Amino acid sequence: MIYLDYSATTPVNKEVLDSFDKVCLDYPGNPNSLHKLGTSNAKLIEDATNQIKDLLNISNMEVIYTSGASESNNTVIKGVASKYSNRGKHIITSPFEHSSVNAPLNYLASQGYDVDFVELNEDGTVNLDSLKSLIKDDTILVSISAVNSELGIRQPIEEIASIVKEYPKCFFHSDMTQSIGKINIPIKDIDFVSFTAHKFFGLKGIGVLLKKESIVIDPLINGGKSTSIYRSGTPAAPLIVSVSKALRLALENQEDKINHIKELNDYLKDSIKDIDNVYINSTSKSIPHILNISIIGVKPETMLHAMEAHDIYISTQSACSTGDISKAVFALTHDEERAKSSIRVSISYVTTKEEIDTFIKCFKEACKELRLK
Repeated sequence: MIYLDYSATTPVNKEVLDSFDKVCLDYPGNPNSLHKLGTSNAKLIEDATNQIKDLLNISNMEVIYTSGASESNNTVIKGVASKYSNRGKHIITSPFEHSSVNAPLNYLASQGYDVDFVELNEDGTVNLDSLKSLIKDDTILVSISAVNSELGIRQPIEEIASIVKEYPKCFFHSDMTQSIGKINIPIKDIDFVSFTAHKFFGLKGIGVLLKKESIVIDPLINGGKSTSIYRSGTPAAPLIVSVSKALRLALENQEDKINHIKELNDYLKDSIKDIDNVYINSTSKSIPHILNISIIGVKPETMLHAMEAHDIYISTQSACSTGDISKAVFALTHDEERAKSSIRVSISYVTTKEEIDTFIKCFKEACKELRLK
């Protein structure tokens, strides 16, 4: 099997799984209980939380545990809108957001909120002048992802944070699901950050929301003591320990991992760039973990299944997207044919050159065969 869909989800690191198993088996107590089994569990959670803060250098932020990035995104967007509707009902976002950002924003729009989309530069990055022009006195939230899940475009998060900081009544949220554990982006000036463990070889079912300690929002889930008033429910100690372990492992030798991924990405691009009617949609601002490609005249699902026949696994759009057209590719290229025919190849530090060679060989064969049908 050749797995090239790491941006959808990653296999679990065995060390992470071992940590999860150990807590499940050796620490059965409820962290809310006052007896020794409970307090020992609570101490594990405290240690895991402190490790996450140290790894990300975020002493000024609260760590809130959720079921995943989708819940984290919904918690921020709905929580800010509910708490600060007296300040205004204007929100700014980008055309590149994940469905778990778009859906709550669409919901808020149906409730009378005004949602604006910032303009993009030719390379897919946010136009900072457009952002400045959109912010108004009643803007309460700017939500822009650090890295787009389909194209891999890395946004100028530091500059965006600096702009939003000039408006004390407005908060900045970034969905960093595709960047945490992969590339280093300083987050100390961001008000809210969402991410999830299964994007960096952790377990599914555990996400994180980082929130500036000074900010108050309305919770999405009420009832039941937890680690935070902003997310109720019995704390999942095994999952919490596992996400801190996964993050620590992901950040080890990060520069070496990125260099390896970049070499594979450059090699792949160079090997397919001259194929007729094949377009590389990822730009110079894309992280090397993601390569988005359009094959004009070939449906994405057709290419996906052609690769699957060789036990090679890629994706069409984002795993959480639906529809016949990639909105992200269309927003970047303004080309409907490219948006209708895009696939995503996503690689990781465990991907080998031999795997990329096999993909290239099968991809070229499939392009030729599918165009003849």
